[in-house]
Amino acid sequence: MSAPVVNERAVAPPLWIRPPARLAVLLARVIARLTPERQFALLKAVRLGARACNVDEAHRARNAVVFVSVMCTGPWCLQRSIAAALLCRLCGTWPQWCVGVRTEPFRAHAWIQVAGSPVDEDAEQLRYFHELVMIGPRS
Repeated sequence: MSAPVVNERAVAPPLWIRPPARLAVLLARVIARLTPERQFALLKAVRLGARACNVDEAHRARNAVVFVSVMCTGPWCLQRSIAAALLCRLCGTWPQWCVGVRTEPFRAHAWIQVAGSPVDEDAEQLRYFHELVMIGPRS
């Protein structure tokens, strides 16, 4: 999966969020290797009981996972988006986790969003993507 990404430079996050961010990245690496059906089922189960994420929380989570892991930068959108969603969940919230495709040229991309707005992604480019899967917060 790959698509244009806006914010690839991470600002150093607070020290308290770095260990949970590393854990989220490790878990995301394992989840990203599962089949899509298992990924979706697992993420749907993990989101239960979490409140909806706000933009600041989602931005903080995405920034933290990009800061602590090189594998969450560049074209590694699946692992990055899963790690950011898991870090949000570790903090008690859940964003909308999305996967979409575009046909001309063919590309697949995964991202997180809050209230329909992508977090640290190029919204102009994402408008060409057809959202296939969206796992939002649910209590």
